[in-house]
Amino acid sequence: MDAQIALLLAQDGLINGAVYGLMALALVLVFSVTRVIFIPQGEFVAFGALSMAMLQAGKVPATLWLLLALAAVVLVVEAWRWKRGAAVDWTSALVWCVALPALACVLLLVWKPSGLAAQAFATVVLIVPLGPLLYRLAFRPLAHATVLTLLIVSVALHGVLIGLGLLFFGAEGSRTPAFSDARFELGGMQVSGQSLVVVGTTLALVLLLFVFFGRSMIGKALRATAINRVGARLMGIPTELSGDISFALAALIGVVSGLLIAPLTTVYYDTGFLIGLKGFVAAIVGGLASYPLALAGALLVGQLESFSSFWASAFKEVLVFTLIIPVLWWRSLHSVHVEDEE
Repeated sequence: MDAQIALLLAQDGLINGAVYGLMALALVLVFSVTRVIFIPQGEFVAFGALSMAMLQAGKVPATLWLLLALAAVVLVVEAWRWKRGAAVDWTSALVWCVALPALACVLLLVWKPSGLAAQAFATVVLIVPLGPLLYRLAFRPLAHATVLTLLIVSVALHGVLIGLGLLFFGAEGSRTPAFSDARFELGGMQVSGQSLVVVGTTLALVLLLFVFFGRSMIGKALRATAINRVGARLMGIPTELSGDISFALAALIGVVSGLLIAPLTTVYYDTGFLIGLKGFVAAIVGGLASYPLALAGALLVGQLESFSSFWASAFKEVLVFTLIIPVLWWRSLHSVHVEDEE
């Protein structure tokens, strides 16, 4: 391996690591707020990329009908809870179940966006509400369940979404046009404009998330919920709304990741699962708690995948997922073990 090949592999590892970093941030965010290890995070990536591809083909994305169906079911569930005397935040319910689905219908059925930026915006509006709706339907009723129970539900939801993805988009993959066709030469190495878009968007999202959690009242409320859910509730923070927001942010990160990678690789209905798993490995490096360590883990995963594809391409996935073993072993040695209560 000469220096030129090493630089190319490092560039690929950086781009892949940027996407895995976004996945890791979303997984850490959801787990810290709701204790859900959100296995279907990758489905937001695939749904976003393939919905964008359908828009560019002049078709209405099938995910619109999924959004409307979920919104109707959640609205019925909220009405049933209200009838039984439960407290229902109708403002947030109407935002997720009525306002955003209606906006998605207007954008896709009436406006019919044609430009690349307009189609990307419509795709974001379409996919983001799926996060809170899935949370309200599948996870909020089990808010006090064990982490294992929530994980089982998450795996089941992943299976359902994978099946729906195959039904909606078929087995054929799709790619979308690049957001930038520019080409640059840095130190004798060709760098595509789309690669810079991926890295730049990732850095911008990471910066915005850190500002959001450090400066905004909603971000501080999410941090309080992550640190102590009961204490946050006693201080008047609506923890159920915190779950909505965390899943909405996870969906936003997922769909943006899908829009970024679709011009670089062919996306299939199940592509998001592998991307989500690699993001999970990066999140485990951060202990599912630390955002900076999760980002560092994502860069490590991206570089390991890139260089292992050169040295042992047949085993690159094995090497990436094997990384989780020494991390878990090291954490088991440095963590305090607590016996489960009967």
